[in-house]
Amino acid sequence: MKIYFERTGGFAGIRMAATVNTESLSPEQARELRDTLDAAAFFDLPARIESPALEADRFRYKLTVEAEGRRHTVEVGEAAVPEALRPLLQHLMAAARSASRQ
Repeated sequence: MKIYFERTGGFAGIRMAATVNTESLSPEQARELRDTLDAAAFFDLPARIESPALEADRFRYKLTVEAEGRRHTVEVGEAAVPEALRPLLQHLMAAARSASRQ
């Protein structure tokens, strides 16, 4: 499974991105990531999730997941992130921070 993650926007407009390939993770880490993805029902989410309120200076997230012959992309504004998707975003932000330090 591959996950492409990008966070843009915010007050400073700093872009954060990461690509996670479960083949490069330990079996436990890969299973945890897959469980987090399943808990978010990621492949059932719409391609765009927007907040009805104006989101000036807020973050925007774009996630693309390729797994088992499927590919799905979700773009979501910070204020509209479903609760079930938050753990996945936190995991991917940590991966992006770790990659930027290397």
